[in-house]
Amino acid sequence: MTYELGNRTAVVTGAASGMGAATAELLAASGVRVALLARRADRIAGLAEKIVADGGQAIAVATDVTDSAAVMSAADAVRRAYGRVDLVVNAAGVMLPNPIAAGREDEWQRMIDTNVTGALRVIRAFAGDLIDAAADGRTADLVNISSIGAHVTFPDYAVYGATKAALTHLSAGLRTEFGPRDVRVTNIEPGLTDTELGHHIDNPALSQQLGGMFEALGGLSAAEIADLVAYAVSRPRHVNLRQLVVLPTRQA
Repeated sequence: MTYELGNRTAVVTGAASGMGAATAELLAASGVRVALLARRADRIAGLAEKIVADGGQAIAVATDVTDSAAVMSAADAVRRAYGRVDLVVNAAGVMLPNPIAAGREDEWQRMIDTNVTGALRVIRAFAGDLIDAAADGRTADLVNISSIGAHVTFPDYAVYGATKAALTHLSAGLRTEFGPRDVRVTNIEPGLTDTELGHHIDNPALSQQLGGMFEALGGLSAAEIADLVAYAVSRPRHVNLRQLVVLPTRQA
């Protein structure tokens, strides 16, 4: 599906693959000017070219959300190209499960820096844009892609779940700041979804376990999460779908 979202300007992080890429593509097909942010410059450049070839508007801005200066530089580049942003989708994320006893501080830090602090950096960079857009009477949205792991616990996923719980709680807290200023905050918690997240797991047993879960329960597609994002942000501006949990039927 496509939605009537013309004349809006969006930033989508994690746009090199998975939910971020699918969301960017659907928003562009719905008439949105889209800025693609991700570390892999070649991937987002290719997606931007595809979007433009399909009649949409997109720019690729290579950005590492774990780097504060890079995020602020990206925000400047987006404004130079498109002006003020009124839609931000935080889709960048990593999932690196391992037992706590393994002591993988490298993984802990990477998940915290990407899933929590990275989202905060992006929010800081564009909060003024969202607030100003809403003050002008336009629809303004912040969408955070969290996870069912925010409140459903899984063995060996404690740190990942903690980062997503932080993002879910952050979304709730931001509604108290942004809601009175007419900026909507939507938190989406997908269950099993077929993206690259599982490919980053370096624990063979946990990688096999995740594959078994997909075989037994099925999984959502990145495009189905993108559809949910586009649906949420296409509601009338006084309607905030604040918390959306989406699962494969067999996982529900």
